Amino acid sequence: MAIETQLSNSQDPYSLPPPSPRSDTGGFSLLDWLLVLVRRRRMILFVTLFCTVVSLLLAFLLPQEYTATVLVMPPRQNSSLATMLESQLGSLGSLAALGGQSLGMRNPNDMYVAMFKSQIVEDAMVQQFQLQREYRKSLLSKARKSFENHADIDGTGKDNLIHISIEDRSPQRAAQIANAYVQQFRLLSRHLAASGAGARADFYYQQLQQAKDQLSDAEEALKQTELSTGLIELSSQARALIESAASLRAQIAAKKVQIQALSTFAAGENAQLLEAEQELASLQTQLDKLGGSEQSPNSLIVPRANVPQAGLEYARRLRDVKYYETIFEILARQYELAKLEQAKEGALIQVISPAIPPDRASFPPRVPFILGGVFGGLFLAALIALCQAGWERLREDPESGAKIELLREEFRRRRSPAS
Repeated sequence: MAIETQLSNSQDPYSLPPPSPRSDTGGFSLLDWLLVLVRRRRMILFVTLFCTVVSLLLAFLLPQEYTATVLVMPPRQNSSLATMLESQLGSLGSLAALGGQSLGMRNPNDMYVAMFKSQIVEDAMVQQFQLQREYRKSLLSKARKSFENHADIDGTGKDNLIHISIEDRSPQRAAQIANAYVQQFRLLSRHLAASGAGARADFYYQQLQQAKDQLSDAEEALKQTELSTGLIELSSQARALIESAASLRAQIAAKKVQIQALSTFAAGENAQLLEAEQELASLQTQLDKLGGSEQSPNSLIVPRANVPQAGLEYARRLRDVKYYETIFEILARQYELAKLEQAKEGALIQVISPAIPPDRASFPPRVPFILGGVFGGLFLAALIALCQAGWERLREDPESGAKIELLREEFRRRRSPAS
């Protein structure tokens, strides 16, 4: 009986060899594993070929995706947008200009990459190219998520440029979306920067109109004084004193307007704000040395030895005219600078390399797909072969075989209907 069992095992090509008597652990050796793989080579070849065919079908039947890339140079640190953001951050702005490490940003481009990924820009792209219908999404938020999966923005390269890559089934459409992405960013940056410059321009315009009305009133008062007292020619010393005092008062008033304008968008420790406050203190000191006072402008009176009593009123009116003329000129220059700053906002990034329609598909990668199918199928087949061998070894073991039969009986009992 034992001889018949040994003959039947020798005729089965897939049977396992008896364990080596010198084996202390009772496990497989490397040669045993190799023997299992060789005996099941047909199954391994079949599974490998099947996975290879599946990978070939996927590589050639999946819809192709094309990637268009545009390279942009981020704004320099001395640009108006960077200056505005630095001003709003106060003392932290100078640290952000050095690399943003104090703000937790590893790269200064992170702020602009976040602006590219903002909801305003992405929603504008979805609506402009009707991506909600293209991606077959019922909600705008889902279409935005799909657009994020098709867009890749990287600003961590050593070239300090921002790489914007867009994937689409059409090469022309991919290039159009990539180039339009830059335009939408420019619109957002222009809106953010112009909000600060526009607010300053509006503030200076209101102050300028007020100074203009005050100058008109002062000129009218001087005219009435001339008609009532006659034309009085002041001495050169008196006129110089009046003009100097009026100029200082005007500069002080204009500096206060500038500080008020800076305070609307700058933090308390902003460098420009601190510098303006120091200049205001210096101007106030110069005015005090002339004997005048900003709180009591009439305290600066030309000595009576230089100005006749009849011309004292004329000197005061002339001083007011000079004061409002100076402040009007200073505010006019500030207003023109604010308008120029507002007009040049928006052109903050430079396109180094615009996106062009790609001539090769970026997805699916056919060679990696095929190689992955070959090696993946080979690994899967080898795993199946080894699992089969291990299962057969368990069945041949008396103790393990009894437990397997108990498991089978348990499953059969649970599947059978209750009597």
